[in-house]
Amino acid sequence: MAEVTDLADCSAARLVAGYAAGEFSPVEAVQAVIERAAWAQRRVNAFTRIDADEALAAAKESEERWRSGRPAGLVDGVPATVKDLLLTRGAPTLRGSHTVREEGGTWDADAPSVARLREHGAVFVGKTTTPEFGWKGVTDSPRHGVTGNPYDPSRTAGGSSGGSAAAVALGAGPLSLGTDGGGSVRIPGSFCGIFALKPTYGRVPLYPASPFGTLAHVGPMTRDAADAALLMDVITGADWRDWSQLAPPAGSFREELAGPVAGLRVAYSPSLGRDVPVRPEVAAAVRRVVDRLAELGAHVEEADPGIADPVEEFHTLWFSGAARVVQHLSHAQRELLDPGLREICAEGARRSALDYLAAVDVRMALGLAMGRFHSTYDLLVTPTEPITAFEAGAEVPAGSGLTRWTGWTPFTYPFNMTQQPAATVPCGTDGDGLPIGVQLVGARHADALVLRAAHALYTSGAAGIPAPPTPGGS
Repeated sequence: MAEVTDLADCSAARLVAGYAAGEFSPVEAVQAVIERAAWAQRRVNAFTRIDADEALAAAKESEERWRSGRPAGLVDGVPATVKDLLLTRGAPTLRGSHTVREEGGTWDADAPSVARLREHGAVFVGKTTTPEFGWKGVTDSPRHGVTGNPYDPSRTAGGSSGGSAAAVALGAGPLSLGTDGGGSVRIPGSFCGIFALKPTYGRVPLYPASPFGTLAHVGPMTRDAADAALLMDVITGADWRDWSQLAPPAGSFREELAGPVAGLRVAYSPSLGRDVPVRPEVAAAVRRVVDRLAELGAHVEEADPGIADPVEEFHTLWFSGAARVVQHLSHAQRELLDPGLREICAEGARRSALDYLAAVDVRMALGLAMGRFHSTYDLLVTPTEPITAFEAGAEVPAGSGLTRWTGWTPFTYPFNMTQQPAATVPCGTDGDGLPIGVQLVGARHADALVLRAAHALYTSGAAGIPAPPTPGGS
């Protein structure tokens, strides 16, 4: 077994193996991660809170379970973080907003995915930052400020799960839960150089239901696909509070990782058939991944799914959801909101029920088109983003002429509309050392296949990038 230099840099799978072998203890691992989390907070502002005392107490309980040979579950003693949109028992969920009151809250419930992690013995280190109510593809909020990129804190971490992505990248816990409404785990995953999976809608139960409706997914953010498969084996357990959940998977996502890539039918779409200006460094990195899939035996063709850009329909669905989020707020409370959020809420409130249903019609047609496409191809490969991380604190890159975050992320939100599984895999860096991501999209319910293909990229050396600076190396 590989020698451990810093427990904060270990994967979840490596930590579990080390606990089982008696190489080190959960207390040692959690202490290392708490120290790294405090450093990461100073560097990039990834956390809304770090629960050091509670985490160490939980680690001591885990240590006793391992010592007696009775671990609670698959991730007993593994440090984890949770995006501050997901309910976590004993910790306030503030959603990046001054309109959410911390005092007086009971905070006595876990979201389903958080509950499954707790049942399996995970140790919660803290809550991670989000834009207000998770409304945009970068992470800054009136309540908690701006989250920077692990590779360059002056650049954005992406969003809306930017805090989770930065925490994982910097060693502040190998497992994190994020939410994905339009690319919200894949965007920060790509910008921060980590693995992130948006599962098929309903695969991971969600409670309370998102005001953004069935665009919102819960997914793992990890160092690699193997850890994501481990986390999926934990968080896909049933929960009666989500009436739209899928039946629990029949098998283990970890066991599916060993399946072959040879013979998979892969469509490579450089720009989804649209006039998207993909940066040459991004295009070249994605092309190398496609070539590696071919070397591994996949049947690769350059093919576009033939779908129109559904951005206006996505806006109708997304902005209407945002308007619903703030519907109960007073005028004084609305004045406290992120100005951009106020803008899209006003626009969403102007859209009618007929506008919403027309957008649903486009969504259904899009799903039909992608279902037809996947009858020919097992996997669609695109860039995750056509760009790399831009300046922190801005919704769109300076000088781009864009007004909303959807303008620079054309490859992610369509697959929230179709509810398909989609992952981002790190596949290189640009000239500034900023991460580049490749997106793997599968048919609905093909989460295991997406994980298997991503894992093959890791094991073949086609995935992964140099780690960002850490206390020992910066």
